[in-house]
Amino acid sequence: MNEFENKVVIVTGGSSGIGKSICEEFCKLKSKVIIIDKDKSNTNCDFFYQGDLTEKDVLIDFSKKVIEKYDKIDFLINNAGLSKGGLLSCDLDDFLYVQKLSLSAPFALTKLFLNNFNNNAAIINIASTRAFQSQKDWESYSAAKGGIISLTHAMAVTLKGKVRVNSISPGWIDTVCSELSRSDIHQHPTNCVGEPVDITNAVLFLCSKKAKFITGQNIIIDGGMSKLMIYHNDEGWTYSEEV
Repeated sequence: MNEFENKVVIVTGGSSGIGKSICEEFCKLKSKVIIIDKDKSNTNCDFFYQGDLTEKDVLIDFSKKVIEKYDKIDFLINNAGLSKGGLLSCDLDDFLYVQKLSLSAPFALTKLFLNNFNNNAAIINIASTRAFQSQKDWESYSAAKGGIISLTHAMAVTLKGKVRVNSISPGWIDTVCSELSRSDIHQHPTNCVGEPVDITNAVLFLCSKKAKFITGQNIIIDGGMSKLMIYHNDEGWTYSEEV
């Protein structure tokens, strides 16, 4: 038996992208995978709940159904998130929606499952390098991802001795098999753009017994992109001022 067999794993936003990759790998390892997402999932999970994580009633109903069916939880992967723009393109309701999805929902689910975590349980929050660097008009997403990193170390302290809590900050992860240019690749010191499995592997490690001494940490997985300074005419990139 591998260490993940029969473990109960909750993945938010597990129907696509990084979340889907995480679910598929846990399924291969014979875990009991639970997905909550607004969109239907084609992953062969153990239990699927369709609902909006920004709605309080959805969170409460989902947690009740999970507890009734499984009682104990081993891993909570808070992956769901999106951007609705920033100062130039989103209103306050849009901004708050992103915070509810990426920040309030992980807090609420942790609280709702507080008495149902198994021994050696782990929470993994999917953050982003956007917490540290941003593009124009990305305030809603950057703020949420910065918040989840702070929430991670705060929860790790509160849940000490009970649940380990860590976050992962992906960089550029190609979730749609894009056609990548030479300069896309060379702006990464690893000479490759990330794939969902690169994040999934880190999630599995942080949930495993090998990570028993790791909590309250944020791990950046971006192929070294955030460490490479690129100027005009570096690595195949040229600067062109927008008119």
